[in-house]
Amino acid sequence: MEYERRQQGRRAKYAGERFENMISAACNYYRSQNIADIEKTPEPMRPLKPYGDRRRGQYVAVFTKKAQNDYKGILNGGRCIAFEAKHTDADKIEASAVSDRQAELLENYEKMGASCFVLVSFKFEQFYRIPWSVWRDMKDIYGHKHLKRSEIQDYEIGLNHLGTLEFLKKTKGGTHNADTRA
Repeated sequence: MEYERRQQGRRAKYAGERFENMISAACNYYRSQNIADIEKTPEPMRPLKPYGDRRRGQYVAVFTKKAQNDYKGILNGGRCIAFEAKHTDADKIEASAVSDRQAELLENYEKMGASCFVLVSFKFEQFYRIPWSVWRDMKDIYGHKHLKRSEIQDYEIGLNHLGTLEFLKKTKGGTHNADTRA
């Protein structure tokens, strides 16, 4: 049982890192095209003690601040952008995937005019840019606190000819576009 739990944790960590790598590649593309400058927000940590062989650079650490949004940046033209990245291997994604603190930050950014959303990967097969207002109000909109792929087709995003996520490109979702120029 303990082994299975650890394996599941490793798989989730690997999937999250893979999704973040895809997003980072897209951010690099957008930066090279002068469309946006978006960076991954580092998690503030404080090392407590070495773990294992010191030469490998491993250590035990604690987070020193509450969670921040995964990505922040600016679109060409000056509009701020902030978003969360969430991957799931399930058929739905729970509202609780975004922590209360992350939700609070997205809400504050959006009130100040930023483009805020949650990027979602379902099994690395389909990708969605869910506007923050839709994520926040999903219970009122869909009647439950999770999203299924069939409910969010209007927010699906694709890959360009280079295999890069096009999360700033206009979606069928209409007015909730991060950047309608891209």
